Amino acid sequence: MRGARQGTMAVLQRLAAAGMSRDLRGFVVPGADIARATGIDLGVAELHLSATPRHANVLVVIGPLPAGLLNAASVIYAQMPRPRAILALGSDDIAPLPAPDATGPLTQVGLEAAIVDLRQIFAKGAFQPDVDDFEAPALETRTEYTCPMHPEVVQDTPGNCPKCGMTLVVRETSATSYAGHSMPEHKHKAATLNHSQPMAASHDHAKNGQSADAETHARHKTKGKHGSTETPFKYTCPMHPEVVSDEPGSCPKCEMFLVPVEAKGKDTDHGKEHVNHGGRHGHHHGQVDHASSEMPLQYTCPMHPEIISDDPGSCPKCSMSLVPVAEVGDHSRHDDKTHDKAHDQNSTVDHQGGHGNGDAIEGVEAHFMSMVDLTRDMRASADGLKMEWIDVPFGPFFPGLPSGLQLDLTLDGDAVASASAGSAVGPRKLMPESANTPRAFVDHLAALSPLNPVAYRLLACFALEQAAGQSVLSNVACARIAAVERERIASHLGWLSEFGVQSGSSWIEKRAAALQLKVRSAAAIEIETLKPEIDTFLARLQRTPLLNARLRGIGKLPADAALSGPVARASGMANDTRSDDPIYAGIGFSVLTMTDGDALARLAQRCAEISQSLDVIAAAGAIAIPKLLDIGAASGTGKAVVETPRGAARLSLTLSKGKVTEAKVSTPTAAHLALIQDIAVGRELGDALTGVGSLDISPWEVTS
Repeated sequence: MRGARQGTMAVLQRLAAAGMSRDLRGFVVPGADIARATGIDLGVAELHLSATPRHANVLVVIGPLPAGLLNAASVIYAQMPRPRAILALGSDDIAPLPAPDATGPLTQVGLEAAIVDLRQIFAKGAFQPDVDDFEAPALETRTEYTCPMHPEVVQDTPGNCPKCGMTLVVRETSATSYAGHSMPEHKHKAATLNHSQPMAASHDHAKNGQSADAETHARHKTKGKHGSTETPFKYTCPMHPEVVSDEPGSCPKCEMFLVPVEAKGKDTDHGKEHVNHGGRHGHHHGQVDHASSEMPLQYTCPMHPEIISDDPGSCPKCSMSLVPVAEVGDHSRHDDKTHDKAHDQNSTVDHQGGHGNGDAIEGVEAHFMSMVDLTRDMRASADGLKMEWIDVPFGPFFPGLPSGLQLDLTLDGDAVASASAGSAVGPRKLMPESANTPRAFVDHLAALSPLNPVAYRLLACFALEQAAGQSVLSNVACARIAAVERERIASHLGWLSEFGVQSGSSWIEKRAAALQLKVRSAAAIEIETLKPEIDTFLARLQRTPLLNARLRGIGKLPADAALSGPVARASGMANDTRSDDPIYAGIGFSVLTMTDGDALARLAQRCAEISQSLDVIAAAGAIAIPKLLDIGAASGTGKAVVETPRGAARLSLTLSKGKVTEAKVSTPTAAHLALIQDIAVGRELGDALTGVGSLDISPWEVTS
């Protein structure tokens, strides 16, 4: 019987493992856009893509990746549930990630062979009893110290705040904090408030500042009935009183600092030495001499201000620690009559420690009314609401945004109050020692931009050939620009696929991705065959219901010299370096523009440019990847410009005896990153992300 049960279990395990091996769900880093740009079709390999690592069991690494993205990918892998595996294409060295379970070259054949290996690995190891643990180095915790009133003050050692003199409080953090599958710089919860508003900072202090002397409270000796004894303390969360601890720390539910509360049954006056962090006593950290004070303290509950006591303790309703409040009225001695009057009126406690003057409303508890005082000095949003500001990171692997883009937004409710962005990819060296020969430099510059390597390859060829005083034949020049136009079509289709992801339109995502893969390496005759299919897709796309309402007015940009490429032309600017190229002029090229300058105009602009590029390729008659002429040991300087799919890229270099000794490049991404603030601020979050995505930024173009 026992043998039969073991045999049945083995069969069930094999069946389950076989099912797991067929249901491979991959999270792709840096993203599906990079995979398609390199010619890899993940769908053909029967690898289902997941938008979140928590729903994936395979981390697909499209490499090689720079160190910043590998660190972020290690956090992604740590979030994935077991059984999990790593499939690496194009690179075996993926540290700090574990060694890959399956590898292959960065080709479609390499992917499909690696998938076969991966299925076998899952079938054999899905039920192994021992699994290796993994902790991303970026998530390792460390201790740092910050000021409750000035959370931007952070240091590795204890001390006092240089701005207000308060004692810094301890907190645990990681070298880099990751939310979901984002990679923001670590920002403490307190730092998400609007620091320009005094009330917001005071409110944060009221929640967190009391922990500054937590250890002092715990160690403090006081004289009670039995002489000198240590006062026993428990620690609780102000927002979750059910959380009680014997030691100071943070709440496991909301991460607020735990505050000390006296153990019941002890006769002590220690509570009277509690610092009033939120009241009119200011930011004292010393003892308060109540015997000589003209303002005897009373104690109230932050959540139930109708509870007023002459002694410290806990709220009978919610068990929160009572906090001191200043004297009522003229701030002189508080008599019982004043106490009773204030209590009977259910007067609210304002955020500065006094009593508010709002009248009680029948059926509404007083602590709800105190929110009026709590938010009095906060900045109001456009809709009139007053809310705390929070910092929210997106990237570098956020679906619908360019892979490698690090977007940091400050939200005021659901509206964006401020925005900044940068590249998590680099910067990378434009002039490494290994790329000082002309041909090596051409290959290096092309590899730096995986989304449009052909355009940057042509840019390097132009500059080097000018420096050497050489030029190519007209038919070769036509075939070169046809290769750039093919890449423009593929790039715009790739952007449309990412737009489909962001807008939740699976048919746009899949159809654009399929066409991009077909166009990417097609010959001129194949492009001609694909033209009716592409035209049909573009016509249907622009007839898509609700597309107009979703995009019109989003991310509107007026004509400005900082704009480049389709973004500039969608704003009505005839800004296109192709108009100065005699090769383009010879085939009848003219600049296309739109007028509205919003996300809808940018979509229409890219659709029109796809159709125009199809015509340019047909006129050129042939496609040839740019190859550098043999320039020998020439010397000189060269300057070149190429209209990449995202705008004008410029390169200047110095050639000395056949060696590249100096180079400088400018890209459209550098200018468009600065536009994100104007695109996002004042918009609701969804519209802001749509506007940022419509810029089609390439974080891979940032170099040093």
